[in-house]
Formats: sequence, C-alpha cells, structure tokens
Amino acid sequence: MVLEKFILAAITTNPSKIPSGTAVFHCEDKKEMEIIAANLEAILDGIAHALTEELYVIVKH
Repeated sequence: MVLEKFILAAITTNPSKIPSGTAVFHCEDKKEMEIIAANLEAILDGIAHALTEELYVIVKH
C-alpha cells in the first residue's frame, strides 16, 4: 500500500481542536499560526489548508 495523501502537521490556536496522530503546533494567535503554516508548507513540501479560523493542516498531495 502506498500513501499518496496524508496530513503532515496541524497548526492551531485552540488546543481543544487537536487532531490525533499528527504533529501539532500550538500558536498564540492567528498571525503566528499563518506564519508557522507558511513555513511548514515549504519545509515539509506540502500544502496548507485552513479548516477553521483556529486550525490549519499541512497536507501532502
């Protein structure tokens, strides 16, 4: 089995919104969350998706 799509990381300002089974980055505010998401996109070679105002995920397509 080859995984083609998967979540690499999650970035959140709300610890109660933490998905399980992935790396989680906690941020103080939305601006910090956007900066971390943009950096992780480049580092992990993935795409950032905003699921809510409090949660981004980095996905490998």
